[in-house]
Amino acid sequence: MVTTILEFLATIVKGMINAAGYCGVGIAMAIESACIPLPSEIIMPFSGYLILEGRFTMFWVVVAGTVGNLIGSVIAYWVGIIGGRPFILKYGKYILMSHHDLEVAERWFNRYGELTIFFTRNMPVIRTFISLPAGIAKMNFAKFCIYTTVGSIPWNILLTWLGMVFGAKWHSTLSPIFHKFDAVIGILLLIGIYLFIKRHLKKGLPAEKEG
Repeated sequence: MVTTILEFLATIVKGMINAAGYCGVGIAMAIESACIPLPSEIIMPFSGYLILEGRFTMFWVVVAGTVGNLIGSVIAYWVGIIGGRPFILKYGKYILMSHHDLEVAERWFNRYGELTIFFTRNMPVIRTFISLPAGIAKMNFAKFCIYTTVGSIPWNILLTWLGMVFGAKWHSTLSPIFHKFDAVIGILLLIGIYLFIKRHLKKGLPAEKEG
């Protein structure tokens, strides 16, 4: 099941990037950063592989990915500002986001403050949702954009570099690596996608009590 989901997502990502080039990289990363589960662990390594083929350059891949991160994160940030927590709790289920996911992101943000936006950009899964509590808390927009941009660069460089290192075997080789390290990170994205979808489709989003 996990393999099937990954292959499906990889097909979407490769189609977008093959069709739209650097814009496809940016769009895919914007989708991920806007709280839609399209993993950067597929997007950026595939882009790195295309560098080896001579289709892309490292600089522009990282720029495209980082710009996409910023655009998607800004969208999520404004959803948090305009809709607030009740809106996210009501409609989050449509992007497979549960009450628990929001609480985890809020807990990180409340515990570590605005710098959370910077360092969680390098953490699978939570990086996707952290923009929402920043918006709900009405974090300074300029700081949010700076922390998001600077924090996204190391992650994008790392994943792109891994795609270059493993070349044509980027998908079959990197999947077991991410699988192995999820126990250490605590958020195995590859298996997490399966558990994420299974939990949300079965349980839906718990209703929040009024007042």
